[in-house]
Amino acid sequence: MPVLKVEHVTKRFGGLEALKDVTFSVHEQQIKALIGPNGAGKSTMFNLIAGADKPSEGSISFRAHDLVGRPAHAVSRLGVGRTFQHSRLFDDLSVLENVMVGRYAKTTSGVVTGVLRLPRHSREERQTEEAAARALRRVSLADKAAELAGNLPVGERHLLEIARALATEPDLLLLDEPAAGLNEEETARLSTYVRKMRDDGITVLLVEHDMGFVMDISDEVVVLDYGRKIAEGPPLMIQSNEDVIRAYLGEEI
Repeated sequence: MPVLKVEHVTKRFGGLEALKDVTFSVHEQQIKALIGPNGAGKSTMFNLIAGADKPSEGSISFRAHDLVGRPAHAVSRLGVGRTFQHSRLFDDLSVLENVMVGRYAKTTSGVVTGVLRLPRHSREERQTEEAAARALRRVSLADKAAELAGNLPVGERHLLEIARALATEPDLLLLDEPAAGLNEEETARLSTYVRKMRDDGITVLLVEHDMGFVMDISDEVVVLDYGRKIAEGPPLMIQSNEDVIRAYLGEEI
């Protein structure tokens, strides 16, 4: 049974259709890639799934929960985590504190319990720090916990974004261009972590332009072009699909 179902989704911005009647699903413990040329609608789709925007038509469901109309924090609490294409780290906070910020989406203590330092607040604060530390260990950043996030190199900033999403303990993780700006060694390291997430029970949907990374790590690939789905299937089938080749390389190929 699919973890995520996207059915006949269309998204309009004024007169522009960023997505047109897109349908696909992501199954349990699958690594699925969403690819396409610039402007194909990939980031728009991520925003719709994560609750940052609403589709004009169609439905999106996660484990039978309708996601349409739910705000981002409510989608996160259902078990959908995400990273962002452009870093949204707090450079003046420590690495550990950045991950704790992500974890707060799972807490329930309010302002009063915090001000009064009631037992529930103290317990949740301790659990938040423990969850953040676990997430850092999963991406081998535990030794950087006390460093300022702003001092991390690009590769480790990507891993910190992933750790922050992992701290929410997601069932589905949306990775938005996780390999952007990484060298070959860093990309190989990222591949290891993503596979380990899958083996630990996390389903992954990723957007990525590094085709070597995509074809190496994905179980299935969905291809968008001008907002429409033009192909879906295993990496080898996608590599030989004429519509996909045309979309990336041009009509003359």
